[in-house]
Order: sequence, then structure tokens, then C-alpha cells
Amino acid sequence: MEQNFEMIAKTFQGLEEVLAAELTALGADNIQLGRRMVSFTGDKEMLYRANFSLRTALRVLKPLKHFTAADADAVYENVKQVDWENYLDPSKTFAVDATVFSEEFRHSKFVSYRVKDAIADYFREKTGKRPNVSLTNPDVFLNIHIAQTDCTLSLDSSGESLHRRGYRQEAVDAPLNEVLAAGMILMTGWRGECDLIDPMCGSGTIPIEAALIAKNIAPGVFRQGYAFEHWPDFDADLLEAVYNDDSRERPFEHKIYGYDNSLKAQAIAQRNVKAAGMSRDIVLKQQPFQQFEQPAEKAIIITNPPYGERISSDDLLGLYRMIGERLKHAFTGNTAWILSYRDECFDQIGLKASQRVPLMNGGLECEFRKYEIFDGKYKEFREGGESLDKPRTPERHPAASRRPSGPDGKERRRPERSDRDARRFAGSDSRADRKPERRPRSGESYPERKRREMQAKKDQ
Repeated sequence: MEQNFEMIAKTFQGLEEVLAAELTALGADNIQLGRRMVSFTGDKEMLYRANFSLRTALRVLKPLKHFTAADADAVYENVKQVDWENYLDPSKTFAVDATVFSEEFRHSKFVSYRVKDAIADYFREKTGKRPNVSLTNPDVFLNIHIAQTDCTLSLDSSGESLHRRGYRQEAVDAPLNEVLAAGMILMTGWRGECDLIDPMCGSGTIPIEAALIAKNIAPGVFRQGYAFEHWPDFDADLLEAVYNDDSRERPFEHKIYGYDNSLKAQAIAQRNVKAAGMSRDIVLKQQPFQQFEQPAEKAIIITNPPYGERISSDDLLGLYRMIGERLKHAFTGNTAWILSYRDECFDQIGLKASQRVPLMNGGLECEFRKYEIFDGKYKEFREGGESLDKPRTPERHPAASRRPSGPDGKERRRPERSDRDARRFAGSDSRADRKPERRPRSGESYPERKRREMQAKKDQ
């Protein structure tokens, strides 16, 4: 059995606990939270599953060496001590990404240059040849992280950021990051138990990520590849097994609704939803929030309204006043979660938030606030429950310690395939509406396709 090794999953600030909960559900060991990252241990299969299954990870790193360095020359010497023939050869290309939080190292680009120099000199001295650097499509991705003088040199197993799922055909301006959208949904505790509504859905990111969560479909089904496929120890059969494992998927009996007042946004959302194979689960409609009406069934709202980049201040405040009015009059008995970053916007909603979670959206320090929309007096609504005037710790939330489970609290078990498929796909002849196709479009198996691509590369 392969020995376990250390891994690091990178994420956005504020999503660390959600990511840790995902890793716990996957079966990772020695999970430790850090700033914008979670470290854990596991074997090669865990590395593949982490890349394939994690919704809130941006990339998964495999540390090669931890060391301390006071200057760039010390970084060079430490990097040069690595046995690079285990990870690279002169025929391959590589790239180095540097992340630096240090007074000693002011320029991350200079650090990456010194790492590249060390690797090139290592091979030149041993073989007389050196691997080339490629910024566009390298064979091997490397990452160096420096916090003051503490350095971690890692292989990047993901390559392209994991937020690039593969279903997005087009996007509106400033679209919500897929990893952030998934983290927001998981944070609410929603797993498909009722309808979900995004009244300002833009290009459809929240509805699509919600559908994947509700059906427990791994986001990696859309990806075309990972950086670890170029590693010397890559196991194509193992990745094929991970890729085709649908044992954790489950039926979704409700609906997800995405509204937007922009015809262009709705057209983009339609294309993205179709590409994700979620047309049966997501209902899209061009509709302004002003026309939002009380849903017939229990529902949750998760939405990311405009922040003001393309809207005047008066109009922006009016938008949030309208949001509050619609929630109070057309969403009673339900819960709404709203992401925004201006206190004055939240103030215009006119409702008391029962939970506030700090999140980063791009470079903006935002808050994700929960509103419980009750009918009647606030005091009566909270009678016998926890007072919202008590101080809360916004960094901790129920989703952080939650394992996937059924309504009865027991661990979910996979139904027999015939029963499950009968429930999920009765009356549907469309494969696109069932779930994302798990086989390559060519019809080849995953190992067959990768072997053919590698042979074609050798023949060039």
C-alpha cells in the first residue's frame, strides 16, 4: 500500500472550515486549518479525489520541502538540493508560481526566477541539458510559498485553478467565482432538501453549483485534465476509477430557480446550465426582483446582488431597499442569504441578520448574511430560541463540521443503480439532462485517451 504524504488545499479566506469539512467527508487524515489553506495527509488516490471532488479548493499542492531562508540565495541553495530527476526531466517544461508574505522577500517574481535558476542549474550540471520554462502550458507546475522566512516548495497537482470547472461557456461582467459560490451554498447547510432560488443569478453560477451539490456530483466531471497527469508516477487507471465513481451521487427531488432582469444574462445562464447537463433541475426566467412572489413551496434564497461598480449610489441603495421589501412581503417563513460588502447596502434591507460570515470576493472584504424571514412580531418568532442579540462568532458556521447525511442524520447510502436511475430519470430520454457525461467525447476510456495523447506527443 502506498505511503501517505502531506498535501495542501488552497482556498479563499473565509472558506477554510468548509474545505476542512469536505476533506473530512472524503476521508483525509491529519486535517489542519491555516490561512486560506487546509493541510492534510493521504495517498495517491486521495490526491486524485481531492482534485476531482473538492468544491471549495482552488488547487491541491504536494509539498516537496520545507525550509527557512533569509534571502533569495538561500532559496536557490535549498531548491537545488531537491532530487529533481524524480519530478522532471530535461525534455519537459515547467513553471513556478511564487506567493510571498515577507519583509525579507519583496518581489515574488524574483523568488520564482531563483527557483527556476536552481532547477536549470541542477540539470545542467548533471546532464548538460536543462528543462525549459513554459508560462502557457507547462508539463510540471511548481509553487513556492514564503511567510517571513518559512518556505514551502510544492508540486502543484491541479495546474489550472480548480474553480475553472469546465461548464462555463460564457460569463457576465465580474462573475461570481465557482469556488466561492459553492462555499456559500455549503455554508448555509442546504443540500437539496428544498427549492433554492437565486433572484439575481447572472450567468448561473450559484444555480449550477447548487445543482451539483444537491445531486452530490463532483465538480471534476467537467475537467479535461490535471497537472498530476504529467507526473512520472501518474496512474491513469486509478484516475479512471475515481472519474467513474458515482457511488456518492443522490437524487434531487426539488427545483432550483434562477432569475435575472437581463436578457443577455439569462441567455448566458441558459448556455451554461445546458453545458452542465442541469436543464431538468434548474428553471431560468427573465424577471426583475421587483416581481418576485411568495414561492408555493419552502425555499431558500442565496444571492449575490450588485455592489455598485456599474450602478449609481442612489440606485444601489434603492435596490437594497427593494430587496428588503420583497423579502418581507414575499418570502415569509423562509431563509435568505445575501453576499455584499457595503454596510449601507445591508442597512437598506431593513432586516436583522441572524448570522454574519466574513468572506473575500476578489479583493473586496464582504459579508455573507443570513436573514430568517418571519411573519408576525420578531419577539414571538424567536420565542424559545436563541436571542439574536447575543454575540456570535461569524467565522464558525454549521457547515464547517457537517458530514454528508440524509434527513434522518444517518450516513447516506447509495441505492441500487436500477432503483436510483428509475427515480431520477423516469420519463427522460435525454442523456444531457441526466448528469454530466463521464466518458471522453471520443468514446475512448480515460487511460486509452491519455496513452494516445502521450504517444502522439512522442511522435512529434
